[in-house]
Amino acid sequence: MKVSIYSLKKIIFQGEAELFNCKTLVGEITVLDNHEPIIEIITEGAIKVVDKSQKEHYYPVKSGFLEVRYGNQLNSIVEEDYEGNS
Repeated sequence: MKVSIYSLKKIIFQGEAELFNCKTLVGEITVLDNHEPIIEIITEGAIKVVDKSQKEHYYPVKSGFLEVRYGNQLNSIVEEDYEGNS
């Protein structure tokens, strides 16, 4: 799936991924290929992205939201946690 993670200052991650995991108001969520469309609020913690080469990426965030769209596309805008308090 095509994953794009943005902060107000920069592009954090953009590319093809097999997995996106984060904490939300309703609990932890993992998004895989062809997930149903959703919009969720992201809470403080670490976003985990596993790219197509199986490399794991972790991004500490304070808050944000994610949108999964038809067409295997995930967009997320977050407030970064610069101290890494996740």
